Amino acid sequence: MSNETPEIGRQLDLGDIRVNYHDEGEGRALILLHGSGAGVTAWANWRNTIPMFSPSRRVLAPDLVGFGYTETPDDFEFVHMDTWVDQIIRFMDALDIQQADFIGNSFGGSLTLALAVRHPGRIGRMVLMGSGGQPFEVSANLQKLWGYKPSIEAMKEILQIMAYDQSIATDELAEMRYRATIRPGFQERFERVFPEPYQRWADAQVVSDQDLAAIKQEVLIIHGRDDAVVPVTVSENLARKIKHSQFHMFGCCGHWTQIEQAERFNNLVMSFLQER
Repeated sequence: MSNETPEIGRQLDLGDIRVNYHDEGEGRALILLHGSGAGVTAWANWRNTIPMFSPSRRVLAPDLVGFGYTETPDDFEFVHMDTWVDQIIRFMDALDIQQADFIGNSFGGSLTLALAVRHPGRIGRMVLMGSGGQPFEVSANLQKLWGYKPSIEAMKEILQIMAYDQSIATDELAEMRYRATIRPGFQERFERVFPEPYQRWADAQVVSDQDLAAIKQEVLIIHGRDDAVVPVTVSENLARKIKHSQFHMFGCCGHWTQIEQAERFNNLVMSFLQER
């Protein structure tokens, strides 16, 4: 890992894409999937989570194609949600990982559900955090996230939307995520992932009631009560429709439970993952 650019970890060439990912610890694989905000990287999303789980697990956190430092050709086609399902399955195959547990944040939660539906044998326990996967109306806040145009001020506003505790929206974090968005070609690629109209991309993440009912895995669903990006009702509906699920809601918490409620989040998830 580069000391100057901690977001850059290891590189894995899958042919048409070159995946940037972090790989720490040993044991059963735990794959962390980040969200879809502007400037997001696996490191920005999970930098405080990786060291908590790597003493007992092999923790892998890839930059999803279209985000971060994963390299994609200019003519790459984004086919929702199959683009990312294909990436993660190929990523696992390349690293000889037959099955892994997953933690998915926001869009990463929707992707975790899509993986469980399409490749149930590859997915163990699942943690869905502020996840999509059920119908909801794209709010003005989510429009700002997907409609971001690079500036420090716009990035700071996004961080303030994401967090209930405004002290988390630091200038340092805004600078780190802003820098990621001004790399050559980044903004053009980001706009290709979620072009307007935005509602169709939230709709593309919806999992049918039939598919949810067929999920056999144990699922922990976590949501911040004060989430201003994805409404709590999405997680409530997932909890009602997934048979082996449990739902935990944090008060005084926005979209980033892993940051705003870090100790409680880590303890809750660790206990869930250790159950057998």
